[in-house]
Amino acid sequence: MPESTTARQFWIQTPGQGQIVTTTLPAKQDDQVLVRTLYSSISRGTETLVFRGEVPPSQHEAMRAPFQEGDFPGPVKYGYANVGEVVAGPDSLVGVTVFCLYPHQDHYYVQATDVTPLPDGLPPSRAVLAANMETAVNAVWDSRPTVGDEIVVIGAGVVGLLSAWLCQQLPGTRVTVVDINPAKEAVAEALGLTFVAGLPSHTQADLVLHASGQPEGLASALTVAGHEATVVDLSWYGDRPVTLPLGEDFHSKRLTLRSSQVGHLHPERIPRWTRSRRMSLALHLLLDPKVDALITGESPFEKLPDVLAKLSRDPRNTLCHRIAY
Repeated sequence: MPESTTARQFWIQTPGQGQIVTTTLPAKQDDQVLVRTLYSSISRGTETLVFRGEVPPSQHEAMRAPFQEGDFPGPVKYGYANVGEVVAGPDSLVGVTVFCLYPHQDHYYVQATDVTPLPDGLPPSRAVLAANMETAVNAVWDSRPTVGDEIVVIGAGVVGLLSAWLCQQLPGTRVTVVDINPAKEAVAEALGLTFVAGLPSHTQADLVLHASGQPEGLASALTVAGHEATVVDLSWYGDRPVTLPLGEDFHSKRLTLRSSQVGHLHPERIPRWTRSRRMSLALHLLLDPKVDALITGESPFEKLPDVLAKLSRDPRNTLCHRIAY
């Protein structure tokens, strides 16, 4: 296949307005590969905040995606879940299907070290979950669950469900997923998880993971944690302030509140792990077909501006929305 000289890219031009534009690619460098995109996916929580222009100025640099172009609030090219086929580059990679933390674009150049080959048996259509799985892996590292723990995960989005699914694979753990939307129960059950629509009663959890993206969910996480338990917040709130009832259970139960963010490896992992090793692990964990339940819709690339606008208004029943090229 001849190397492409043009590419179609999705840009957020201004908050609430997206557009697909055509651009000329720069000349390919010797250490680069050309990737033809097969699928990308929308990171519903983060990308809808970016689409609405809700990244606070203090976080403009911290929240940059690896291959972002432009700046918040726009024009900006944003995204980080791209699966494609290498069509030019080293012989060892040509024809290989890879994952890359790249925005929504049909052809692109990156260095060969920026792509991760999919393991044998992983469908490209499922591999779009890799960035979410990587976040879940990091969340579990930060949370440190152990054998026999009672664990509550508040928020049945993609990251919450994947984190719960990973925690449940520890022997003896009891994992409960909580969400105010009862429609999420079917997906939780497909992953073999116990689901509660609303807070469980009489819970004294050893560990609580909060992934609802809503301040009220984090406040609820404090109420279900047991004495001396840990609450780990996986959510990002954009420019919204968060008010917590710290005068209630937080002090009397001596709770620990910790944040988890995928941009940094857990300090204890840094001597042995790299981001590429973590991404490879995430892809191998996706070999289980159960996680297909997290993909709740698919649209062609041409519809992405309308799809993201709709999701930014009402994302309630959407988990991972896949984009096909």
